[in-house]
Amino acid sequence: MTDMAHFGRVAVLMGGWSAEREVSLNSGQAVFDALAGQGIDTVAIDLHREDARDLDRILREQDVDRVFIALHGRGGEDGQIQAVLDLLGVPYTGSGMAASAVGMDKILCKRIWQSAGLDTPAFVVVDGLAQAKAAAERLGWPVIVKPTADGSSVGVSKVDGPEGVEQAWRDAAAHGPVMVERFVSGGEYTVALLGERTLPAIRIEASGEHAFYDYQAKYEAEDTGYRIPCGLDAGEEQRMAATAKVAFELIGASGWGRVDFIRDEAGRHWLIEVNTVPGMTGHSLVPMAAREVGMDFGSLCRTILEQTLVPEGSAPEGADGGESVHGAG
Repeated sequence: MTDMAHFGRVAVLMGGWSAEREVSLNSGQAVFDALAGQGIDTVAIDLHREDARDLDRILREQDVDRVFIALHGRGGEDGQIQAVLDLLGVPYTGSGMAASAVGMDKILCKRIWQSAGLDTPAFVVVDGLAQAKAAAERLGWPVIVKPTADGSSVGVSKVDGPEGVEQAWRDAAAHGPVMVERFVSGGEYTVALLGERTLPAIRIEASGEHAFYDYQAKYEAEDTGYRIPCGLDAGEEQRMAATAKVAFELIGASGWGRVDFIRDEAGRHWLIEVNTVPGMTGHSLVPMAAREVGMDFGSLCRTILEQTLVPEGSAPEGADGGESVHGAG
């Protein structure tokens, strides 16, 4: 086990300014409590947009050596914070700037998967309501209408017919550019990745009032079901895990994350999205998968943080691995 003193002082960055701010605050507080509870010198930083412009000063004042990123969505999961930390030479958890940006951009991510021959539902990027209606007709009902760059199913709607497109498009457009995606009917699964290993797959069973695993099912509903073991036979679960690892690595992601699937009635695995900074709340899936292999929440957080410790003279994939921020010049 790593000597806790080797971490130096750890800043947990949380909050941010995306639509997932509240989820991030919950994730960050849980991570802070877990690290501090193990004797790691930890400080919690609720990062606002104006703070991000002066992150160097904030980290210096706090005498920070490395960062645990618990920011979800734009500004924290899309490469912006990662780019700043790279410039500052501060080690941080998770994927680097480029992979974070690709993971947040659903269109680019899906195109990379398609180019490698991986299955992901057909989609159309739309610019306006008329295009959204035409795309939905072309793809066939039902469809999913969603922002191209947000997480936690924010602004995502399942639309069963023409009458629902306008409201769905408005909900998605409130969060930026919009895509219309063919709806694949089937079971929802997720596979978490931790370093080089994949954790057991989880089947997600949203209650009848939720058309899919939406924001409310993820963070508010108490009747969402999680099956672990997931119910697949060992061979199929291994194939799903292998696909998750390939999909994750194709976009350059590293450290830890989660890949989401739909398994259709024919047993085909459709890639939906990748999460490079998954939730770490009481409803979150990565801690659930870790528990299945005997890893409690504190051990999970420490294992993620240990990825920022690298041999002298080398750098982690997700950061430059430089000196402590108060020693960088």
